Amino acid sequence: MSGQAGASPFDPPRSKPYPLPPLPIKSSGVLMERGARKLGWHPFPAPMAIISEDYHGRRKCLNCGFCEYFGCEWGAKSSTLATVIPVAERTGRCEIRPNCYVHDVEVNAQGRVTGVVYFDKQKRSQRQKAKAVILCANGAETPRLLLMSKSGRFPDGLANSNGVVGKYLMFDTGATAGGVFEHPLNDYKGAMVSRIVHDFYEIDPKHGFLGGAGLDTRFDFYPASFAQDGFAPDMPQWGSEFKKNLRDFPRMMYTLSHHMALAAEANSITLDPVTKDAWGLPAIRVTYKAHPDTFRSLQFMQDREMELLDAAGAQKSWRLPYTESDGSTHLMGTCRMGNDPQKSVINSDHRTHDVPNLFICDGSSLVTSGRNQPTETIQALAFRAADRITMLAKKGEI
Repeated sequence: MSGQAGASPFDPPRSKPYPLPPLPIKSSGVLMERGARKLGWHPFPAPMAIISEDYHGRRKCLNCGFCEYFGCEWGAKSSTLATVIPVAERTGRCEIRPNCYVHDVEVNAQGRVTGVVYFDKQKRSQRQKAKAVILCANGAETPRLLLMSKSGRFPDGLANSNGVVGKYLMFDTGATAGGVFEHPLNDYKGAMVSRIVHDFYEIDPKHGFLGGAGLDTRFDFYPASFAQDGFAPDMPQWGSEFKKNLRDFPRMMYTLSHHMALAAEANSITLDPVTKDAWGLPAIRVTYKAHPDTFRSLQFMQDREMELLDAAGAQKSWRLPYTESDGSTHLMGTCRMGNDPQKSVINSDHRTHDVPNLFICDGSSLVTSGRNQPTETIQALAFRAADRITMLAKKGEI
């Protein structure tokens, strides 16, 4: 991680600073600072899972601008693909089997996991024995796998004796506004975000809703994707005016707020009774309805975004519509952690209540969505879970 500890007055206590200093500021960050300070807010360098200096054999970020939707050819993005997986492979005790698809977790008569059944890249069925199984397929595929793994002992799905698996789905939510500025920003270059504000991370309930949000400035588009859907809603999508608007690409930036999604039991991942995937297995059915507080929060923050763009000097600004849900890259809550076996799927060791040698380490374990951007929290919990699982194995409890 790169960042600046203590730069935000809203930071909680820290045990130590970030390993690396923050990434260089970019155009949208400068405009964020200009507008936010004018409004009395407190912008600070955004903590990023991108290294700002050479680190542990990896090259620092070279600001190529292809962070989002792409792998990083320099290894500067601190994804597991660039960090822990290569380290694990070098030990000789980790084997990666790509293009495989686990579709059943097997248990014995004593209710313990014995291994998994998967399709290999040729779609042949294979079986892998195991002393323990750790599921890390996130908030959609993890519950789907558990629900598909039915047996006489678990007729409603593995680790689902209480019927909680798949429930309390949470998506990330956010409001977006855009603006055109006088001078070129070329904000598609460099890391996605360089400044952020947390002045609204905790919003007074007097505004009529619970929660809060973070707010950053960015430009999430590349030329091709911008031409497809990056314009304001009232901008022409075809013809000479469309071409004219394309020339504004270098002068645009967007603001994004990241909100809390309240957990609701009815929001869920289940198995579709009709639709099948390419392997003939039940497809995922998603049931989701956002809490009314989510829309109140989105409206409140989008108002703040328009204020920020105006204070930063935008010549023109606009709101992008938000909907019930456009889906999510952050899927949370469907195998929640808790002390009560009747109300949760895993305990604080990430161990399922029903099966002593089955663990879950992904976004499905989260009981709240915080203010989203949960990946580093998930990774921190995974490191913690690894320590707990190692301890349990040494004690002979797996």
